[in-house]
Amino acid sequence: MSRVGKQPVSLPDNVQVKIAKRQVSVSGPKGTLNFEHHPQVTVKLDQEAKVLLVTRRDDSKFSRSLHGLTRALLANMVTGVTKGFERVVLIEGIGYGAVLQGRNLVLNVGFARPATLQIPDGVQLEVPSAQRIVFSGPDKQIVNDFAAQVRLVRPADPYHQKGMRYEGEVIRRKVGKAFATGPV
Repeated sequence: MSRVGKQPVSLPDNVQVKIAKRQVSVSGPKGTLNFEHHPQVTVKLDQEAKVLLVTRRDDSKFSRSLHGLTRALLANMVTGVTKGFERVVLIEGIGYGAVLQGRNLVLNVGFARPATLQIPDGVQLEVPSAQRIVFSGPDKQIVNDFAAQVRLVRPADPYHQKGMRYEGEVIRRKVGKAFATGPV
């Protein structure tokens, strides 16, 4: 039995779950998320205990992997519609910064022209300072995917410590080339 998959997903009072065939819909104060699970697993709602239970058809390796994955995705959906997810990207470098213009994020990160990225639906952006971008939303995958796209515009440089990195990410400093001195 999967250690992750056999654990029930507890549902807070402000979360409603609807299951229709293979379609699971979770709605709460932050929004509504939909998920279609694989036919190898079954999702059941226990109304009295207020939990979601995930079971699998057989003990094949593929079914076991889907068992834990489905349970983890459902738990992330419940967390997303109640608390939401947040990711922070920090910008380091002289003259580097970010500006929010409507539904576009404009990044000045050392290129000849500023990079402009359109903000996808389901992601809220805050730019409290020019060096800090806060991504938030109910869907963990969309929030982290857009944060990764933004970070890829100018990833952190291990030689000069310039670029964009996640909050809490440690970029190990590399030493540049050492030139030999002495008689030739």
